[in-house]
Amino acid sequence: MHLSGAHGSHPQQPGAEQFTRAAETLGLLADRTRLALLHTLGGGEADVTTLTEAVGAARPAVSQHLAKLRLAGLVTARKDGRRVVYALTDGHLARLVAEALSHADHQLSGIPRHD
Repeated sequence: MHLSGAHGSHPQQPGAEQFTRAAETLGLLADRTRLALLHTLGGGEADVTTLTEAVGAARPAVSQHLAKLRLAGLVTARKDGRRVVYALTDGHLARLVAEALSHADHQLSGIPRHD
């Protein structure tokens, strides 16, 4: 686990700033629509129309959630002609979402816990 300012350094105990940033990120994930958007984007770039269909939410709501995620630096947006295409900023977020969904699956299905 990497918890230091420089790659290759010895891991250290997380500091207050790391806990604050992690809490902010987890707070954004605490919304069903945003979590579904991030999960969908974990599969690759997508535009608002594709995302709206994938998450089953109204287009204005999807646009508002994407704006929040963009402001938080969790997704990027680029123009492709008249479309705006969104993507995750890094693989850490895709893995975090996948782990949260896996945890939920274990809870719902009764699959035994594991390390």
